[in-house]
Amino acid sequence: MAQITLKGNPIHTNGDLPSVGSAAPDFVLTGTDLKEVSLKDYAGKKVVLNIFPSLDTPVCAASVRQFNSNVDKMENTVVLCISRDLPFAHKRFCETEGLASVAGMSELRVVEFGEAYGVRIVDGPLAGLCARAVVILDETGKVVYTQQVPEIVEEPNYEAALAALK
Repeated sequence: MAQITLKGNPIHTNGDLPSVGSAAPDFVLTGTDLKEVSLKDYAGKKVVLNIFPSLDTPVCAASVRQFNSNVDKMENTVVLCISRDLPFAHKRFCETEGLASVAGMSELRVVEFGEAYGVRIVDGPLAGLCARAVVILDETGKVVYTQQVPEIVEEPNYEAALAALK
């Protein structure tokens, strides 16, 4: 169980992020086209998992914009923006913002992602949502970088995440 904060108040997740060097847990998420997507769909690509509570918060929205602006510079890389928001919300947000380089992913039908990656918030006002984190996988599905953002209202360390992709 990891302790993070929400505006300085302690909250907890159900576990810890996968360790660097380990095989990433498989997952099933729902894309904006309502089709199910799993980790194996991205075999042979570097995968950025941009995990957050909800697109309806300024910091979460900023992280999607920031990764979108950098993904075109990343060779053989996909950015998955993951939350419990409905696929419709992911699609609307990206279309409204003109973001075409990231993929919105929802825990609509299968909610095991948060548990498998240790990011499910278990207490406080955001209980049930995913904590803010970044996990980067190499082309073989091995974890090469993780960041559990310690204060949920702060943005991730983009510079460190992008450096892990080189």
